[in-house]
Parts: sequence; structure tokens; C-alpha cells
Amino acid sequence: MKKIAASIAISALAATGVDAQEDRRRVAPAAVYDVAPGLGHFTDDVLFGEVWERRELAPRDRSLVTLSALISTGKTAQIGSHVGRGLDNGVKPEEIGELITQLAFYSGWPNAISAVTETKKLFDERGIAPVGDSKAARIELEAAAEAARRTAVDNAVAPTAAALAELTNRVLFGDLWQRPDLAARDRSLVTMSALIAIGQPEQLPFHANRAMDNGLLQTEASEVLAHVAFYAGWPRAMSAVPVLKQVFESRKGTAVNAAEADLRITPAGSGAASAPEQYFTGKVEISGLHQADAPARVGGATVSFTAGARTAWHTHPLGQTLFIVSGNGWVQKEGEQVQQVGPGDVVWIPPNVRHWHGATRAGAMTHFAVAEARDGTSVTWMEKVSDEDYGRAAGL
Repeated sequence: MKKIAASIAISALAATGVDAQEDRRRVAPAAVYDVAPGLGHFTDDVLFGEVWERRELAPRDRSLVTLSALISTGKTAQIGSHVGRGLDNGVKPEEIGELITQLAFYSGWPNAISAVTETKKLFDERGIAPVGDSKAARIELEAAAEAARRTAVDNAVAPTAAALAELTNRVLFGDLWQRPDLAARDRSLVTMSALIAIGQPEQLPFHANRAMDNGLLQTEASEVLAHVAFYAGWPRAMSAVPVLKQVFESRKGTAVNAAEADLRITPAGSGAASAPEQYFTGKVEISGLHQADAPARVGGATVSFTAGARTAWHTHPLGQTLFIVSGNGWVQKEGEQVQQVGPGDVVWIPPNVRHWHGATRAGAMTHFAVAEARDGTSVTWMEKVSDEDYGRAAGL
């Protein structure tokens, strides 16, 4: 009888151990398995069971990348748990605070303030005291690179937005990027991750180069794409691939062998994703993103606007060409009357001309937009076209 009881007890302990082991493997909440078991599988077996275990990025780096993606895209509900994971992976409280500060400039103050609220809850739960500014010496930016950057801002931004240019030079790079509260490599990693997550690949060359100049390895930069794909979606990661490829090629310093170079076809509709809401009004989809390899600087994409949808005001440092594919649209240079365009029309917008374009109220419009980048930047976004101004353009 005692042997039977002992056997039952051992079996129970063994079963409990298996259950506990299975529980430890589970990261997805139980509700996920109740509603979307497939999502539970991909969460536990792929995202946390595989991606988070890959050695191409250290766990601490993965936490920095994840927090950057979540904060920059406003995924507030997920921030607390990943702040906790980041602390467990070696990210210091003051580094998390500085990460949030960095992203305020690159994804907006509302996202940063929301992140502070969720982070403070986690800090309070763990009894983490308020953090203060680092007393270490400020980071010195490389003089030649900084001089080139400042010249580019003065030439491309200052004539149109003097205040923005002044703040960029004095505050963004003259203060924020020199703060020692986050290492230069980590600050670049955070910025690069956020740009990918919010769908701003045209800003990526400058910051990817800066990240690798600050010590980020090419293998680590590549891994960022795979990691961000899970937190910001595959389209955002895929859109950044050709841009990062161009950066890698440019850093090799070797010319392309024409005999070995391949033609590249981007299938229609590939990488389709909704356009960033902060730069467009209405429903707009971007697909077929193209970025030529260095030394070429040209890139483009197919942009589809539903009726009434349009871009914000913006400029291009080297101009832009629009090929109208279908539907009727409007394009307007600041201070001039709106002009209507239709299928087959080609629109040339000169460098640094403030303008907007989009569909008419009557129907959808699709165009293929082409622009060259200067110093890694092909567009400078401004405020949205108000409903009043758009209605005035429509003659309403």
C-alpha cells in the first residue's frame, strides 16, 4: 500500500513538474489561446521561443529595440511588461527614461508621455527610486560629420523652416544626442528601431550609418529588422530592407560590377501598408517601395489615395516626379491654385517647393512617386492640409 501511495505521489509530482515547465514556456496570456490559438503558438514558439533566443542581438539590445517599437507606435498597453523584461535583461532605469526622452523627438511627445505613465507604474511596483540626470561627461560628436550634417540642415531646412533648423542644430543634435544618459550606440539603435517601426525608411540611411559608426555591427543591424517585424508588422520591416541594403553596400566602398549586377523587379502591390497617419489625411496605401542601390540615390513607391485623401504639406531636397497611374488628383504649390491631373500625366515638383498632392473628392487616385535622397533624406514633412484648405481647393 505504501509503495502504491509513493508511486502516486511521484506521478503527481512529475505531472506538476511538466505542467510547470509548460507554464514557464508560455508567455502569451491564457486568453490568447482561448481566442486565437494560432497567435498563442507564434507568440510562445516563434517570437519568444525562437526570435528572442537568437544570439545575433543580446537580450538587452532586444529589449531596447522592442521598447523603441512599442513606444514609437503608441502601443501603450504593452509597455509595462517590456519595461520589466528590459530591467531583467540589464537595461538600467535611467536608460529606459532616456530612451523615452529620445523617442519624444522621433515619434512625438504624446507617445513619450504615455510611455512615462506606464513606466512609472512598473517602477513603483518594483520600488525603483526616481532617476536623475547622469553626471558623466557629455558625448562629443565627430566634428566633420557634425559639420556636414549642420550644413545640410542649414541648406535644406532653414530657408523654409528657420525655427525647425535652429532647434534641430541646437536642441536635437546640440543637446539630446550629446547626453551621456544613454550610450551613443544605444541611442542610435533606439532611433533606428523607431524609424523602421513608424515606417520612415527614408530617414534610415543617416541613422543606420550613425549607428554603425557608433559601434553597432552589421549583423546586429540586420537582426533589428527581423525583431521589429514582430512588433511593428512585416510591411514596415520589409520596406526598410532595400534601404538598409543600400547602407551596407555603401559602407563596403566597392563599385558595382555591371556583369554581376542583377535586374530587380518589385511585384505590383508588394509590401502594401497604410501610410503613416501623421503625414497623410484619409485612407492612403503605399506599396512597391523601391530604393536603388548606391551610388544611385533614387527611390519611389506606388501611393494610392481614396477619395478626399491627401498628403501633408512637404518638400523634397532634390525634387519629386509623380506619374499619375489612375484616377484624377490634385496637386498644389503653396501660394498657387490647385491643379488637376489624370492618368498619364507626369508632374515635376522642383527642389524645396512646399506642396501637397492627393485625390479629388470625386474618386480615388494612384500615382507612382519618385525622388532622390540628399544626405539620406528625400522628404521633409510639415503640417497637414486642413479640411478648410482642401475644401477651398475643391471650390467648396
